[in-house]
Amino acid sequence: MSSEIYSFVFEHLFDLNALDVYCESIFMKKNRPAYKLNVICDGKDLDNICEFILNETSTIGLRYHEIKRKILERKIIKFKTKYGNVSVKMIYKDKKLLRYTPEYEECKEISKNFNIPLMEVYDEIKYKVKDFYRQFSKKK
Repeated sequence: MSSEIYSFVFEHLFDLNALDVYCESIFMKKNRPAYKLNVICDGKDLDNICEFILNETSTIGLRYHEIKRKILERKIIKFKTKYGNVSVKMIYKDKKLLRYTPEYEECKEISKNFNIPLMEVYDEIKYKVKDFYRQFSKKK
């Protein structure tokens, strides 16, 4: 399948509720190079996703299996910055903050709107989160 088609396929798989889509470069029988399409989805979406892949790609078959997942607790908190509000995913284990991740799309939009480097937006958020937890610790 032409590599140009993958962009189309990815977009439509996400429209069909795929949770994640990615390709791996592999070698098939007789050492033929190929791409392996991987799609992670909920079971309720499996039939529609399989049907799409079989109709819209060059494959003549596919394999699927169930997988299990362990996740960390997460909460989304809005932080007010000098550029506006930004959602930050707070990631916890055993009620202890492990790390946090600013919402990329929101940061990208701020970067474009204010014509500033994306890392400057991230730095502002890091400062706000640290300040928030510093104040939170004092209240205890």
